[in-house]
Formats: sequence, C-alpha cells, structure tokens
Amino acid sequence: MLTHVFAQLVLAAEEPTLISEEVSEESGGIDLLLPASEELFAGIIAFAIVFFFIWKWAIPALNKTLAARQEAIADELKAAEQAKVEAESLLNDYQAQVAGAKDEAAQIVADAREAGEAVKADIVSRAESEAASIKQRASDEVTAERSRVAEDLKRQVADLSIDVAERVVGSSLGADQQRELVDRYIDELGGVQ
Repeated sequence: MLTHVFAQLVLAAEEPTLISEEVSEESGGIDLLLPASEELFAGIIAFAIVFFFIWKWAIPALNKTLAARQEAIADELKAAEQAKVEAESLLNDYQAQVAGAKDEAAQIVADAREAGEAVKADIVSRAESEAASIKQRASDEVTAERSRVAEDLKRQVADLSIDVAERVVGSSLGADQQRELVDRYIDELGGVQ
C-alpha cells in the first residue's frame, strides 16, 4: 500500500498541468472544500508517518515524563505531610516545655515565697524572744534595783533613826540595842505602808 501511495505521488509530481486542469474544470461545490485525492493521500500518509513516530517514541517518553512528574509530586506531598507532622510534634513538644517551664517558675516563686515567709517568721520569733528577754532582764534589774534601793533606804533610815534616837535619849545606845530599835522601827514602817 505504501508503494502504491508513493507511486501516485510521483505521478502527481510529473503531471502538474493535468491536476490544475482538472481542478479548473471541476471547480464547483464540494471540490472547493476538499483537497485533491492525491494531496489527500499524501496528507494521510504524512499524518500516518508522524502519528507512528509520535505513538512509538514521543507518547512513551511523554508518559514516562508524566509518570516521573506524578511520582515526584507524590513524593513531595508525602515529604510535606511528614514535615507537617514533625512540625506539629515539635510545636507540641515546645508547648509542653513552655508549660513545664511556667509550672517550674511558678513552683520556684512559691518556694521562694514560702522560704521568705519562713525567714520572716524566724526573724519575728527571734525579735519577740529577744524583746521578751530584754523585758525580763529589765524587770529583773528593776527588781534588783528596788531591793538595793530598799536596803539603802533601810540603812539610811536606820542611821537617821539612830542619830535622832541618840539626840532624843541623849546618850548612846549599844550596837545591839541600836539594831533592835531600828528593826522594830522598820517593822512599824513596813506595817504602815
């Protein structure tokens, strides 16, 4: 069949005047739209040859390229999905670490507050005990001073009493008598208070 088409092409090339004469004679209606039969056969043969080459080499190469592209896109989608999962995992880990750090910071602040309260309570306790100790010492000193002053007063009163008694009696008394007289006088003064 191929040889027959080539033969017609060769004959058509040798007789160009005949084709143009035929066209001019039949130049009406549908013939104007349709090419000459020789051109039609040559076009079909050329189309078949081009189609064969495209079908044999171009389409498989194109399919191979498309398949490789689809595979690359699928791999990129998988990698993107995996990256998204990893990013979400890292985000969750980061949020957990931040929450843990906040909890730890709150715990540290609470511990520091408790330690501060304990130190404050200890300082207040020490101050109160020291104040109580100072009060007790002052009270003891006041009591001791009262006792000392009372003893001083007793001695002074006794001396004054003896001086007054010597002047009143006009004579001196013995030491034992003086002491007895002073003690009796002091007892009387103690009963008056």
